[in-house]
Amino acid sequence: MPAPRHASFAPQVDPDARLLILGSLPGARSLADQQYYAHPTNQFWRLVGAVIGQPLAEGDYPARLAMLRAAKIGIWDVIRTAERRASSDSEIRQIEAHDLAALIAKLPELRMVAFNGGTAAAIGRQQLPPLDGIAVIDLPSSSAANTRSFSAKKEQWQQMRQALVNE
Repeated sequence: MPAPRHASFAPQVDPDARLLILGSLPGARSLADQQYYAHPTNQFWRLVGAVIGQPLAEGDYPARLAMLRAAKIGIWDVIRTAERRASSDSEIRQIEAHDLAALIAKLPELRMVAFNGGTAAAIGRQQLPPLDGIAVIDLPSSSAANTRSFSAKKEQWQQMRQALVNE
């Protein structure tokens, strides 16, 4: 019996975004709640909050998205649809990727693409068009399945600040 097929959400990004954070595919809790990074143990909102100096994890979902947009940050996933039995990225099969090139072409202010985890990076880097003047970084996954400490993750996630500073 094949694994259930899951689909990601629409991108949450405005045309003036300077930073685009790309995950792999929403997990079961996120799919059930129809919210990016909905599982309470996922550290995404705390990590990005630390980058922008805002308490993202404390707000409700619409407030979180509004704060991302105000900070010129967009989020999306590299996988459009895939089969997966459980929330783990290691379970992902039969991938249909998003058209990252089409989205990036609509973001003239983009300065950085950041991949949230190894799976997102491995799949997403194959989808990227040639990027002139846009940094591309791989970050440790915000998932609790990545047992690296919050402070260790936060240190690496701080790299994204350079995309958000005014010049």
